[in-house]
Amino acid sequence: MPDLASFAQALRSRGMTVTSDQVGEMARSLLLVDPAQRAQVHAALRSLSITDPAQRETFDEEFRRFFGMSDRSPRTEGRSGLAGSTGARPIIHSPEASGEGESLSAETGASNLERLAHRDFAELEGDEAEQARRLVMTMLWQPSDFRTRRWVAAPRGRRPDLRRTFKGAIGPEGDLLRISRRERRLRQRPLIVIADVSGSMASYADMFLVFAHAASRRLDTVEVFTFSTELTRITEDLKKRDVGSALAGVARTVSDWSGGTRIGEAVGTWNREWSRRMARGGPVALILSDGWDTGDPAVLSKEMRRLARSVHKVVWLNPLAARSDYRPATRGMRAALPHIDHLLPAASVEDLRGVVRVLESMAGLRV
Repeated sequence: MPDLASFAQALRSRGMTVTSDQVGEMARSLLLVDPAQRAQVHAALRSLSITDPAQRETFDEEFRRFFGMSDRSPRTEGRSGLAGSTGARPIIHSPEASGEGESLSAETGASNLERLAHRDFAELEGDEAEQARRLVMTMLWQPSDFRTRRWVAAPRGRRPDLRRTFKGAIGPEGDLLRISRRERRLRQRPLIVIADVSGSMASYADMFLVFAHAASRRLDTVEVFTFSTELTRITEDLKKRDVGSALAGVARTVSDWSGGTRIGEAVGTWNREWSRRMARGGPVALILSDGWDTGDPAVLSKEMRRLARSVHKVVWLNPLAARSDYRPATRGMRAALPHIDHLLPAASVEDLRGVVRVLESMAGLRV
């Protein structure tokens, strides 16, 4: 089975200097990218092995030869997946991945990973579920900034800052009037995650919380809540770097795991107790639920209306929406649907990638 150590040896045979420390860094870098994306793998390995611009062509040739890629440069293929290449070899296996010599995940080739990314979470068990969690944890996020109402000083700003300009004219350089400029401050939109952990969501709740943990590691401001019969804030638990420790903390904090479902009451609790503190800055509200609700639909409709007025967008993720014959026919979904901006499937890693793309697109001036 090919491994990074063998790949490094192939580069050395072409005159490149690749140390064992570099091999370890290359292996660790692959935990930060999507191993099913050719361009990402290529860029990660290339950035850690090339020390001279003249080595670029040599590296590209060895990368294509060693991993069975086509003759096209991975850089020119954008986001095309590794699964599309003919005869692609498994990507990762390095005995130097850590100081103790532990091998990195290597048994699954890129094509298997890509097939796994399209599998329903409810169908995964054991090693497959663990691999899916890793795909979610290494998912790339590139959130778009948006321009707030607040103006800040900027040397090349679009508007003159008259207050700063006139203030500067009072000092010893007042004979030369320098025009200060300003522009709207850029920031990421906060994300509010409200995840259903009731009995009907048992097959998906764990993976959704892994997704929420990944979001909290990549975005500036993320607040996470769970609900079944009551609303529970788990933001502090998910701040732990290790996802296993974070989920263990969540299990201790959440007392109504796999209980009934009262979506309207949970959203109402958020509106009453958390909205004033967390609705600033035009956040996006992300609700993870299949829509099966035992509460009053009128309450859900009322609270969803209040939620929609206090946030920038409401995105509802429903694992059942991934099915071709899905219709939002449950009374909970019918009550919530008029107040939802996006209803998206969330039953697989590929679905969650689509969610990330939607979240990344939500830029623009706050209204």
